[in-house]
Amino acid sequence: MASDKTQKPASGLSPMMQQYRRIKHEIPPDALLLFRLGDFYEMFFDDAKTGSQLLNLALTHRNGVPMCGIPHHAAETYIGKILRAGRKVAVCDQLEEAKPGKLVNRDVTQILSPGTHFDAHILHAERNNFLAAICPVAGVVAAVPSGKSMSSAPETGATTPRPESARFGLALVDLTTGDFKVTELVTAEQLQNELARVRPAEIIVPAEWFDEAKALGISATPHDGWTFERETAFFTLRDHFKTQSLDGFGAANLTVGIGAAGAALHYLTQSLRRNTAHIHGLQVYSIADFMVLDAVTQRNLELLESPRTDRKHTLIGCMDRTLTPMGARLLREWLTHPLKDVEKIVERQGVIASFCEAPHVLAEFRERLRDVRDMERTLGRLSVGSGNARDLVALKESLAALPKLKKALGAVVGAASRPRSSEPPVANPVAAGRPLLQILVSQITELPDVVDLVARAIEDAPPLALKEGGIIKAGYSAELDELRGGSREGKEWIAALQQREIERTGIASLKVRFNSVFGYYIEVTKANLDKVPSDYIRKQTIAGGERFYTPELKEMEGRILGAEERAAALEYEIFQQVRDAVLDESVAVQQSASAIAALDVLAGFAELARHQNYCRPAVNDADRIEITDGRHPVLEQTLIEERFVPNDTLLDNTEQQILIITGPNMAGKSTYIRQVALLVLMAQVGSFIPAKSATVGLVDRIFTRVGANDDLARGQSTFMVEMNETANILNNATPKSLVVLDEIGRGTSTFDGLSIAWAVAEHLHNAVGAKTLFATHYHELTELAATLPRVKNYNVAVREWHDQVIFLHKILPGGTDKSYGIQVARLAGLPKEVITRAKEVLANLEEAELSAEGQPKLAERKQKSGDRSQKSEIQEPPQMYLFGQKPKPS
Repeated sequence: MASDKTQKPASGLSPMMQQYRRIKHEIPPDALLLFRLGDFYEMFFDDAKTGSQLLNLALTHRNGVPMCGIPHHAAETYIGKILRAGRKVAVCDQLEEAKPGKLVNRDVTQILSPGTHFDAHILHAERNNFLAAICPVAGVVAAVPSGKSMSSAPETGATTPRPESARFGLALVDLTTGDFKVTELVTAEQLQNELARVRPAEIIVPAEWFDEAKALGISATPHDGWTFERETAFFTLRDHFKTQSLDGFGAANLTVGIGAAGAALHYLTQSLRRNTAHIHGLQVYSIADFMVLDAVTQRNLELLESPRTDRKHTLIGCMDRTLTPMGARLLREWLTHPLKDVEKIVERQGVIASFCEAPHVLAEFRERLRDVRDMERTLGRLSVGSGNARDLVALKESLAALPKLKKALGAVVGAASRPRSSEPPVANPVAAGRPLLQILVSQITELPDVVDLVARAIEDAPPLALKEGGIIKAGYSAELDELRGGSREGKEWIAALQQREIERTGIASLKVRFNSVFGYYIEVTKANLDKVPSDYIRKQTIAGGERFYTPELKEMEGRILGAEERAAALEYEIFQQVRDAVLDESVAVQQSASAIAALDVLAGFAELARHQNYCRPAVNDADRIEITDGRHPVLEQTLIEERFVPNDTLLDNTEQQILIITGPNMAGKSTYIRQVALLVLMAQVGSFIPAKSATVGLVDRIFTRVGANDDLARGQSTFMVEMNETANILNNATPKSLVVLDEIGRGTSTFDGLSIAWAVAEHLHNAVGAKTLFATHYHELTELAATLPRVKNYNVAVREWHDQVIFLHKILPGGTDKSYGIQVARLAGLPKEVITRAKEVLANLEEAELSAEGQPKLAERKQKSGDRSQKSEIQEPPQMYLFGQKPKPS
């Protein structure tokens, strides 16, 4: 702070603090301002209090002003902590060298937020870092009854919502890759589901709608409401893309979607002052094109994360064979957005089949992929100004690998038009996948001029710093070579000077040295000071002697340092020129990166299919799911001590709509029903699946009700959460949905739970019509098959041996009337006396049960009597009896 003027004006604030106040007023109010003072970034006032808590720093005071600071060389680490805490950071740097008595010119050089930063220590290479903007229709009500949508419109539709029906616009921007897409949604549930799938790092909403967003459980940042207005947003987008309209992006009919996209762009460019030149297009998409996967289903199926184990026990962990970060990010998007278009699914399958039939091509292509870096994020860093010479080299190496990639694919692309009789019949033989492979390969653009330019200009292993020299190759610039030559000659003269001065003075220990503070000097020890010549000029006294210079040395120092300074400045100028030339091809680079990402994912699917013996499922629009010898995609790769047992599945809407699956714990009921859901999901992603053969009729949504979870933050018990999830299924499932139920009603009393489970199954059969896998310990539910035509019973086979139970993990037709809970308890290690007593109690209970004659007791409905009032029914005391046992007459 010594270099800034410290005298206080009449206002009581020093010029430096006035400068701080002005800059603080110009940044977003929720951003912490890091104010550069010498070797530190300082925070003052409330920012200091917040920063000291977030970063565990000592809070000090100067003249009554709270302050804390971080070393500038370690700023990246501290900024990362602030961003991980969900806060913004404004970095204010010194724009000139500090001079005594003069206020240093400072300004904000970057504003970082959780959804817009480029910190490699925080970013995950395998996932996008999206900023989301939500634009609601005016007057949208926040509160949504549990299990119901805000609109009567179905969750999944065949077309994009009409402008008059769209209630939310959602825009997604990944500044690190240049991805920019937008959609419109009809219901709050659709909005919540899409946010759960995308998981944006940051969300902005109109300030006027902030409280409503909070009521919907959306953690957001308020932004100026006028930027979300369609007219304002339209001009923001039009000016950015330099177009007269947005029709070319397919956005002509969007209303709130345009509002969200324009607000997102305004937030980036105006509030955060970010460069968005690498955002070249706007992708409009409709959720109607994808299977719906809500947050509950993603969690229960462990698609991306597992609450108990590591990534290898998730679906993405077992399917990820990608070799590039772009491919890893695309795989994540595909797994959370399974397709509902048979033709597109078949196209992806065709590419996988092409790779599988040419394993040598697959192997060579994947080997070449290892030379490709993260082209998207490398280009993003260069575009926003945070990239360095190493990014140029990385991009050059990736671009240099493209011709070899295309050559490796030549064999399979050349066979694209040849029909193959070995393929199973598909819905659209023309779209058998080969055209997609041709399209993807054609989108990979070779850029030899860019590769040559970077190779000639930039050192192969340049330093990180851009303004200290050493990044431009010798021979690229004659002017730079001349400056370097002058500097080199000067240093050679300096080296010769030391020997000359030793011989002239007779001081054997004389040294000619250099440091960044004092420049070049001659150092003489105390013992030899009497031999110092008269033309030496004292520069500094040190503990062991004196430092001197001569007019000749001073002149040469000026030449050397001047040449080095000019050379460094010229190197930075050349770097900028090379960078700009590369960025001129950014559209082609981004297109190539996207095509490589898709090929990487599809080649990974082929590698997985070959090594794990997957089959190509026949996908169609029918209402039938038939799987032969299906296997769990995760467990078969992670099981160590035993072989995974495959199982068949048949579900349709005419004969086998609901499968009641009974059997003991640990037998494999939960594994089986989730397995079916995962195989259907994989098929609609376009992947091959672990089975001998399969036919999959498209489903519009997968619902899951699995396990026991409470929600203490919202005051909901385990059973309440279970009922909320069940209500969501019953209110939103369609005949095209797949429902996976793992125990219903277990969180309450036996009679209550069984009654609810029975009624839920009946409703799914009679009113909803969704294909359902219902795993339960209520073996009384097997009686449903006697009264409902599309309910079938299955059980998990076990064998008993000397009061022990052996799990066979095989799903067989028919129900079971035993749960083997006591045998499983023994396996868990319960004391012997507990097991013995449990057997006695079980025997007593089984003797008390009476079987119903004729029509199953649970299936009976109460008949209303015409002469009984509702009041008398309420006043009549309840009758409690075991199922199958008739009530005693009063």
